[in-house]
Amino acid sequence: MRPDGLRVVRRAAELQGRSIGDFVVAAAQEAAQRAIEEAQVVRLSIEDQRRVVGLLLNPPALTPALKRAKKAHSRLIASTR
Repeated sequence: MRPDGLRVVRRAAELQGRSIGDFVVAAAQEAAQRAIEEAQVVRLSIEDQRRVVGLLLNPPALTPALKRAKKAHSRLIASTR
């Protein structure tokens, strides 16, 4: 770590009454949590939002492959009951 970076980290740790190690671990945990939360959020443009809503409200017809998959799924679920 560069001296100026260490100086900033040391000052921030002092302000919070923590050791440098505790401060760094807490900062890393916060950054990790933010990264996880950001990865779980899907951001869509207005145009894409409208397309998704349109498809949900008016879904396209099932293709032959999806019809077969739906039947197979139904049989699988029925056999587990």
